[in-house]
Amino acid sequence: MNQMPTKAEILQWITDNPTLGAKREIAKAFGIKGAARIDLKRILKELEAEGHLEKRKKTYRDPDRLPPVSVLQVMGTTPDGDQLARPLEWHGEGAEPVVLLIPRAADPALGEGERILAKLQQVKGEAHHYEARLIRRIGHNPTKVLGIYRKGTEGGRILPIDKGQGNEWQVEAAQTHGAQDGELVEAEQAGPKGRMGLPRARIVSRLGDPSAPRAVSLIAIHQHGIPDDFPDDVIAEADAQKPAGLKGREDLRDLPLVTIDPSDARDHDDACYAHADDASDNAGGHVIWVAIADVAHYVTPGSALDTEARKRGNSSYFPDRVVPMLPDRLSGDLCSLHEGVPRACIAVRMRIDEFGQKLDQTFHRGIMRSGASLTYQEVQAAMDGQPSERAAEMMDEVIRPLYAAYSALKHARGTRQPLDLDLPERKVVLTEEGKVLSVNFTERLDAHKLIEEFMVLANVAAAETLSARKSPLLFRVHEEPSEEKLDALREVAEAAGLVLAKGQVLRTSHINALLHGAAGTDQSEQINMSTLRAMTQAYYAPVNFGHFGLALRSYAHFTSPIRRYADLIVHRALISAHGWGDDGLTAAEIEQLEATAKHISETERRSMMAERDTNDRYLAAFLSERVGEEFTGRISGVAKFGAFVRLDETGADGLIPVRNIGNEYFHFDADSATLMGSDSGRIITLGQRVTVKLAEALPITGGIALDLITVEGKEMPEGGRGAGRGRSHGKPPKRKLGAAKKKAAKTGRKVERKRRG
Repeated sequence: MNQMPTKAEILQWITDNPTLGAKREIAKAFGIKGAARIDLKRILKELEAEGHLEKRKKTYRDPDRLPPVSVLQVMGTTPDGDQLARPLEWHGEGAEPVVLLIPRAADPALGEGERILAKLQQVKGEAHHYEARLIRRIGHNPTKVLGIYRKGTEGGRILPIDKGQGNEWQVEAAQTHGAQDGELVEAEQAGPKGRMGLPRARIVSRLGDPSAPRAVSLIAIHQHGIPDDFPDDVIAEADAQKPAGLKGREDLRDLPLVTIDPSDARDHDDACYAHADDASDNAGGHVIWVAIADVAHYVTPGSALDTEARKRGNSSYFPDRVVPMLPDRLSGDLCSLHEGVPRACIAVRMRIDEFGQKLDQTFHRGIMRSGASLTYQEVQAAMDGQPSERAAEMMDEVIRPLYAAYSALKHARGTRQPLDLDLPERKVVLTEEGKVLSVNFTERLDAHKLIEEFMVLANVAAAETLSARKSPLLFRVHEEPSEEKLDALREVAEAAGLVLAKGQVLRTSHINALLHGAAGTDQSEQINMSTLRAMTQAYYAPVNFGHFGLALRSYAHFTSPIRRYADLIVHRALISAHGWGDDGLTAAEIEQLEATAKHISETERRSMMAERDTNDRYLAAFLSERVGEEFTGRISGVAKFGAFVRLDETGADGLIPVRNIGNEYFHFDADSATLMGSDSGRIITLGQRVTVKLAEALPITGGIALDLITVEGKEMPEGGRGAGRGRSHGKPPKRKLGAAKKKAAKTGRKVERKRRG
């Protein structure tokens, strides 16, 4: 804003923002900077002297008015049946104002003594002073249901889509929210059982066609049993939390820590800072600080919050929503490192040499203040010579030192050689209505890699520190691939004219040599996908088996306790190991570490499956309007019933049913992962380039069916659905079948001899 706001504008802003009101927040709202802050301070003093404002702990507010959103306690009813409430945030000198509740048809019944959050409007000429409309109950979290609405003569019913929820729900005519028959709806419990013994519900959201994109993630959430609403006691416990103070903590507020996140980030749980090491014995070295939100301060062992967080195991992320591990009061507020706000943290100070090797680390429990909430794109643009106004001010003290430290870590990474897979991520972009707008490749900037390397280093520091102190913890374990999977990978490599070393202790450098050999060739994507399939899945364990993919001997998750329960366990272990307080790891938790590790490994897989199913459905919805079009892709899997193709444009996986491949019978050979034509001897196998026609895309299931047009540029004979039926089902020519199996048989003999030896 170019000019100083008027007194009326300031008073209106304070009224509209009752939870804010500090001079700094007022200045930010009106764009007041530098010397202009002196004029703002003068105006606020005048308003205070005139009685329009009251200053309470550096926050200004109108002392004789209630804020537009306020906490109320429900009182009894008047003789006329009206319900009253008393304000719990009244600070005026006069009599407490009278508040009349104005219920809407969809509002639940409120009992005397309940606390609610309400929107207030001041009125004049009435017996009451304010009218209030319910926003939500405090400490009340009604049961929710997702289902198909079936219209009846008086209202209707909801048929839950969750198989485990057998009961139908009765909806009265006044609480249907205008839902139409057959729509997917979200509803919440509206009271005890009604007529016919069915529980009553009111529809709170219409999601339309069950196969529409907007409903996709909700279906996946319910199908996979991911808890998406918090129990009442958890909400109440979260709402009652207060910001941590400085007592017992180090004051880290002078460190110029910054957060660097995606532009659409909903929380900020890690901050970083780096500078050159001035120690005489570390010339060219760097000091790196990584500060993580101190979730353990708020989520204590055995609490309702802790029980629910362990149950969920982790947050789940979908294109249109997040199902958080912790309520928003924590994940979006107290445990989010917002710019300019003091926040409790656990920080690690690490020293690295000029080659990126970590020399030592120390952990600190403190209070920090983020200097800025930056985005990856903003930081990268600054380093590329196009800094934003605020980034320009941080170049010398913050941004360049971060990249200098990252440069050293890149050198160490090259020496360590973690697995170097090249699998571009695709991001589903939605419109506000929830329809798929596009499917884009996620851009990988140096800013992304910088944060990744800092987080990996901090995780290593946590694991090493706790191991050295002989403290129990949960490790992040990634074991090396099995011999069977490695043999399958070697088969794919040999078919592409490449080699994967054998007969020695497997290292990531050996696999990287294969990946780099395929880079830039037509086989690159197939080699990368086959390598990924050969890897074991990472998991949590109280015993250290190392991390093969990262080429690290000791690794734990420390950097995201907002969204992963494993990190919260590591934070508590650090608290106990350093004697920072009584909110550390308990004896009961230590006894349950193995069970906890198994449980959260399972919840992680559950979330991955739900997220994958959601993306499949979104991609199917995106492609459903393009049935009949041709696409290019590559064979990504072969089975008895057909071949899978990964489409180049979207990364969607579709199935060519075996009956659609051609006008002959195709034999499946599991050892060589091939389908072979009985008449022509034509082979369908992994990695082949194909052109396909989209035959079907079903958003409700995520299924995509394809017709095969060309293989490696050669057209397939016209067949169509069922073309293979009625054709020759005889065996393919022996010579061609033998050639396809020869390699697999040779490998099988070698493996058998090795086992006998």
